[in-house]
Amino acid sequence: MARVAGPDSARLDLFLAGGFGSGAAVLIADSLRVTGGSVARRFIPPPPLLWAALGRLAVPSATDTTARVDGELLRVDIGKPTNWRLTFRRDSLVRVERIRGGRIIEWVERNGANVRYRSEEARRALSLTVKRVLEVPPFDASIWAPF
Repeated sequence: MARVAGPDSARLDLFLAGGFGSGAAVLIADSLRVTGGSVARRFIPPPPLLWAALGRLAVPSATDTTARVDGELLRVDIGKPTNWRLTFRRDSLVRVERIRGGRIIEWVERNGANVRYRSEEARRALSLTVKRVLEVPPFDASIWAPF
């Protein structure tokens, strides 16, 4: 379950397949705290990619940005050399890639209700499925401090 309080606070409660573990990730701006020990922590993307999984762009600033239109897609490279590659479809963020040494080292892709994160270096992945989106009253402040 994800709870987002825009513009800069999010909490994800995670339940690993088969009941082998659980954890929570609290993201406030670019600060990430994770409960659930090392099992949960190793599957959580770093803050910029976790924000991308939730549909918000929050990559660090860098010099040089280039953009090109490819049909209905807008592709953006940030940094020189490129550190981040972004893909938008109309007004939606669909893919964020982190690049080092000219290689994609991790990425998030949003495709409708399905969100995938993959770290190519660590060979780990996380898949999220959006079941429903609800607008609710403000959350109790205690959800931001699960530790």
